[in-house]
Amino acid sequence: MINKRKFVYFVLVPLLLIGLVISLTPASLFREAATAQVDAPVRTGGTAGTQGKQAQGMHTQSKYYDIVVIGSEIQGVLLAREAQKQGLSVLILDPRSKPGGELIQGQMIFLDEPHDAKKRSLVQGEIKTLFDGYNSGKIRKAADFNRYYNRLIKGIPVQSGITVKSVTAAASGGSKKLLKSLTYRDPQGSVVTVEAGYWVENTDFNALTGKLNAKRIPGMERISKVGHPDYMAATMMLKFKHVNWSKLHQAVLDDYPLTNVRDKYGGNTYVDWDFATGFSNITLKYKPRDPQLLLRGMNTSYQKGGEAIMNSLLIFDVNPSDPKSVQSALDKAKAEAPSILQFLRKNIPGFDRAELNGFPDYLYIRDYNRFETDYILTFSDVMNSRMFWDNVSIGGYALDLQGTRTVPKGIHLGQPDRYGIPLRSFELKGYDNVLVTGKNIGASIEAYGSARIMPNTALAAQTIGIILGRELKQGKRLHDLNQEDFKRIHQYLKKEYHIKVDG
Repeated sequence: MINKRKFVYFVLVPLLLIGLVISLTPASLFREAATAQVDAPVRTGGTAGTQGKQAQGMHTQSKYYDIVVIGSEIQGVLLAREAQKQGLSVLILDPRSKPGGELIQGQMIFLDEPHDAKKRSLVQGEIKTLFDGYNSGKIRKAADFNRYYNRLIKGIPVQSGITVKSVTAAASGGSKKLLKSLTYRDPQGSVVTVEAGYWVENTDFNALTGKLNAKRIPGMERISKVGHPDYMAATMMLKFKHVNWSKLHQAVLDDYPLTNVRDKYGGNTYVDWDFATGFSNITLKYKPRDPQLLLRGMNTSYQKGGEAIMNSLLIFDVNPSDPKSVQSALDKAKAEAPSILQFLRKNIPGFDRAELNGFPDYLYIRDYNRFETDYILTFSDVMNSRMFWDNVSIGGYALDLQGTRTVPKGIHLGQPDRYGIPLRSFELKGYDNVLVTGKNIGASIEAYGSARIMPNTALAAQTIGIILGRELKQGKRLHDLNQEDFKRIHQYLKKEYHIKVDG
């Protein structure tokens, strides 16, 4: 029998030494035992790194990031990308099952481009790479857009399929609140809490801002005069193959001059070798089987090889915050598509042998709830080309309000020259550290008709990401920035990033 002294020396001491070595060994050496919830950088001095995978339904320890973006629309990706380049820790939490939003999942790849009164393009920043490729024909098909988007999001940690459960806020020392933490459930059922210095609403259905008791900006009900919130229609993109684009192009040329073309086919009708717009005199004659649907003018991009994609099928009364509403709209649009195809075959030159070419997984959501920001862009601002001391974008594009069920043909409110969009229109009112991107911009519904398009808001998001990354290093938060700061900011944006937003 072993005596007590030998037991201590030969059994207990070795066991204690082994335990000490394991406790001091980095978890990264034991990957199977410590798989990360999210492979993300952790802020220096913040809560310790990645947590082990938790049993279903259990709650993980809180983690800290400099910026947490809710949603994976391209605008928020651009913001996160620039901030990460400057050394900030970022995380994208996406309520959708797959990343990409309207551009990738909705395949809204008929791109609207802003121009000033002299017809000069206003597209700047990283998004110009996309537009240059699109206009040249190098980026036209879904696979091309996927490659572009994947390049942007590469290296940014993303958790898809999450559900926001709750948020916590505290007083920031002034009249504004400080959003402290957000708790979400991941697809495996684990409950995770994250903390952040800044939060960014980047969804099309207010996954974050809808939980913050913010005041809604009046929407299309100002135009439609209904007694409840109203929104522009959504769209399911229609995809075709075996389109004879040369025949379409020639048919329109045969009807020139342009005044005759527009008398015959409808205002805004135009066809070149890449794009076709208009034809509303024809498309509006189509009678959908479902009153929730309307076929408007056929904004169509030729994708080469006989393929084309069309932004034309409006779907009224879609609630993007309700998955059942979105799925119902998709189902109705898909069911209608064969009838639309037959109509186009009979009535649009070049479509006589066209076939459907599949369907997108999601809708293009034009419009939903937007909430008050520190400054709300107005119709007067846009039409009078107002510039702001805290410009983060230069906007353009027609004030184009698409249809609702009450105003099915929509309304056109004018064609502005270039105008400024201030940082304050992306800072949620009442909060010190909540930003909004993309179609969440703080704008009156009239101004929103122009400001909403991707190049306007993509430039703003990229610019804000740059400013966050550079100014936080200097100890300056966004609400601390003044007019003198922005003179300096506009200089480095122009010199180092070739972004000119000072008017």
